[in-house]
Amino acid sequence: MAFLLVYMGTLIKRKEPHIYVANWFYLSFIVTIAMLHLVNNMAVPVSIVGSQSVQVTSGVQDAMIQWWYGHNAVGFFLTAGFLGMMYYFVPKQAERPVFSYKLSIIHFWALIFLYIWAGPHHLHYTALPDWASTLGMVFSVILWMPSWGGMINGLMTLSGAWDKLRTDPVIRMMVVSIGFYGMSTFEGPMMSIKAVNSLSHYTDWTIGHVHSGALGWNGMITFGALYFLTPRLWNRPGLYSLKLVSWHFWLATIGIVLYASSMWVTGIMEGLMWREVDANGFLVNAFADTVAAKYPMYVVRTLGGTLFLTGACIMAYNLWMTVRAAGQTAINAQRRSGRIRRGRQMAFLDKHKASKPTPRC
Repeated sequence: MAFLLVYMGTLIKRKEPHIYVANWFYLSFIVTIAMLHLVNNMAVPVSIVGSQSVQVTSGVQDAMIQWWYGHNAVGFFLTAGFLGMMYYFVPKQAERPVFSYKLSIIHFWALIFLYIWAGPHHLHYTALPDWASTLGMVFSVILWMPSWGGMINGLMTLSGAWDKLRTDPVIRMMVVSIGFYGMSTFEGPMMSIKAVNSLSHYTDWTIGHVHSGALGWNGMITFGALYFLTPRLWNRPGLYSLKLVSWHFWLATIGIVLYASSMWVTGIMEGLMWREVDANGFLVNAFADTVAAKYPMYVVRTLGGTLFLTGACIMAYNLWMTVRAAGQTAINAQRRSGRIRRGRQMAFLDKHKASKPTPRC
C-alpha cells in the first residue's frame, strides 16, 4: 500500500501528459497484489485486547481464496510487473518504438480481465464445485491468446533491428526471455485442461513449468534490465565486458533448458508411474519407487541450476566492475581537476612573485 502511494504520487506529479503502457502494467501489479494479499489474509479478532484471530473463510472456501491469491500473485507480480519491464526496456535497448501500441492496450485489458479468474484451475478434482474449476480452466485457455499477443508485440519490436542479435548479447537475453514467456503462457493453459491436469498435478512437471517462467522469463528480462540500467545509473559509456554478458547468456540459457526439460521428463514419468495399475486394479509403484526413478533427472536439474547460478555470479562481477570503473573514473577526474587547480595556483603565485619589484636594501 505504501508502494502504491509512492507510485501514484509519482504519476500525479509527472510532467509528461501521456502515461506509457509499461506504467499501466506496473500499476496493475501494485494494485492487484495489494488487493489479493489483503483479502487472502482477512481475519476476525477473537477479542479487542487479544492477539488471536480466526480466518474469515475455512475449508474449500479458504482453498479457493488461497488459490485466487496464489495464481494471481503469479499473474500480476511475475507476469504484469515484468511485462511492464519488457514494454520499457526492450524498445530502449533495441532503439525502436514498440511494434503496436494498440496491441499493447488490448494485451493489457485482456490480461487484467481474464487473469483474475484463472485461480480455480489449481483445484481440479478436489472438493471445489465442478463448475468453479471448469470456469477457471476456460478462462485459463482463453488467456493464452492475449499472452501470445504480448509476446508477438515484444518480438516484433525488433523489426528492422534483428541484426543487433549478432552483436548485442543484452538484446539476445531479452529475446530469449520473451520466448520463454510465450512458452510458459502456452504451457500453463494447456496444463489447466482437466485431462492434462490429471497427469501433471502434484508432479515435477509443474516445477518445470514454474521454473521455465521464473528463470527463463522473469530472470532473463531482469538480467537484461540490469545490464541496461547499470551503465546509465553510474554514467558509464558501456558495460565492463560484453564478452562476460555473452558468457552469462549462454550459461543461463543452457541452464534453464536443462533444468526445465529434466523436470518435464521426470514429471510425466512420475504421473504415469502413479497411475499404473496391475490386472487386479492395484497400484504397481510405491511412492519411493517414483523417487528412486527420478534420480538421473535430478542430477541434470542440479547441473542446470548450477550453470544458471554461475551465470548470475558472472553478471554480479560484470556489474560490480562497471560500477567500480565508474568510481575510479570519478576519482581520476577529481585528481586531475585537483592537479589542475594546484597548477593554476602555483602559476599564479610564480607570476605574482615575478611581478613584484626587488626590494632595495
